[in-house]
Amino acid sequence: MTVEETGAARSDEQGAPTGGVNAAGGAGRPPVADMSTWQAARDELLVREKAHTQEGDAIAAARRRLPMVEIDGSVEVMGTEGAVPFRDLFEGRDRLVVYQHMWHDGAPHQGQCEGCTTTAWHLQDATYLHGHGVSLAILTTGPWEEVAPFTEFMGYTQVPWYSVRGLDEPVGGEMGYLASFLRDGDRVFLTYRTTGRGNERVNAAMGLLDMTPYGRGESWEDTPGGWPDGRRACWSWRTDAEGRPAWGGTSRPLPQWTRPGAAPVTTLGRHGDC
Repeated sequence: MTVEETGAARSDEQGAPTGGVNAAGGAGRPPVADMSTWQAARDELLVREKAHTQEGDAIAAARRRLPMVEIDGSVEVMGTEGAVPFRDLFEGRDRLVVYQHMWHDGAPHQGQCEGCTTTAWHLQDATYLHGHGVSLAILTTGPWEEVAPFTEFMGYTQVPWYSVRGLDEPVGGEMGYLASFLRDGDRVFLTYRTTGRGNERVNAAMGLLDMTPYGRGESWEDTPGGWPDGRRACWSWRTDAEGRPAWGGTSRPLPQWTRPGAAPVTTLGRHGDC
């Protein structure tokens, strides 16, 4: 996804988007109602939410019926233990989900893909997947000598990362996908893959933001008149040290500010947009 450079968003002292508000509803706020009125409106929306859930179940059922494509499970990927066959990423399980993280060759930590950071940051624990017999890994086309220090800086210790540099799709090639694989003995099959907004399924923050009155604060959203002004999509992916959205200058992907030693920087060390 290409994102144009953004400046700092308009904000109040707490950093919330501006747009005339008051404590008792009115411009920029939902109307105030009694509990019974709220419950009636909530019940009406619930009918649509349940229909949405049921349609999602039907789509998942159709997804389970997709054909699959056999791939070469012997191709070698590079990880902490050196070069290993791709089939080893299953760790003895029969299913594997991977996220394919974009990479900017030669760029420092702050210059790596901010969009992929939003996905990888939400994929730091696979306990429940393992409980269902599913393994999880992160793949990237970056050279391992760059990937290893990046994962150490980010604190990515529980879910393994691998360099798939030089490999063809669907193991290597174009990145930015969530992909699912199935193993049958030594045979490996691609069963599903998604990109773009399909990757949102792993981003819990997006789902929680969608529950709030102001949503994600993005201009494409359908919001009532008088609501806070929305900003360009992905405005929150990268900020300066004070948390103000910014795309260049001293910015970093948002989660990097939580990491030890993270400091303002003067360059992204890369060419072009993510």
